[in-house]
Amino acid sequence: MHIIVIEDDAQLGAAIKRALEQLSYAVTWLRTGPEGLEALKGETADLVLLDFGLPGKDGLEVLIEARRLRVTTPIIVMTARESVEARIRGLDAGADDYLVKPFHLDELAARIRSLTRRAHGLADNCLEAGALELNLSTFEVSYRQERVELTRREFSLLQILMERTGRIVRRETLERSLYGIDNTLSPNALEVLVHALRRKLSHEAIQTVRGFGYMVPRDPR
Repeated sequence: MHIIVIEDDAQLGAAIKRALEQLSYAVTWLRTGPEGLEALKGETADLVLLDFGLPGKDGLEVLIEARRLRVTTPIIVMTARESVEARIRGLDAGADDYLVKPFHLDELAARIRSLTRRAHGLADNCLEAGALELNLSTFEVSYRQERVELTRREFSLLQILMERTGRIVRRETLERSLYGIDNTLSPNALEVLVHALRRKLSHEAIQTVRGFGYMVPRDPR
């Protein structure tokens, strides 16, 4: 999934970006309020981490304006403001979750997983489609009751498709979620990744919908 991090602190922003990329998230890091608001308007992200103390436009203003414009992207607010009043203002303005600095990066990762599950209506950490199973907690995949070893990016691709089982996921959505919006891709990068995943599962596990994208059927054989 593609995460936009809006954080002006160079050390913290770099640490968050590095940690999330190690977990196979595609990350775009922005450092000012106006940049963040423009990115939110474009709705190119699956999730946003928003600092409140931003230059140019306060993070709370960014949040309020984004929700006024009907931006529905899940937003986790990160702030050093510990007062209950500050948290209430953030949540009332439309934040989906709240993290008080300093926080542990493992906690941030757990909050992201939890919010992602809620956004997709998942009650637990397991995704299933017929004989195909994916566990978000253990990062394990099994197909026809046999465990399959995947790379991080292969796992991310399969997760995106299985979160939308039975529905077409457009090529542009997959590329944005897997590689972010600030990376130059080779023309066939996604096809190569899909081919590698099919070799480990089966051709039927991931269907190509020509002119649109890919999908995992509800009961892949």
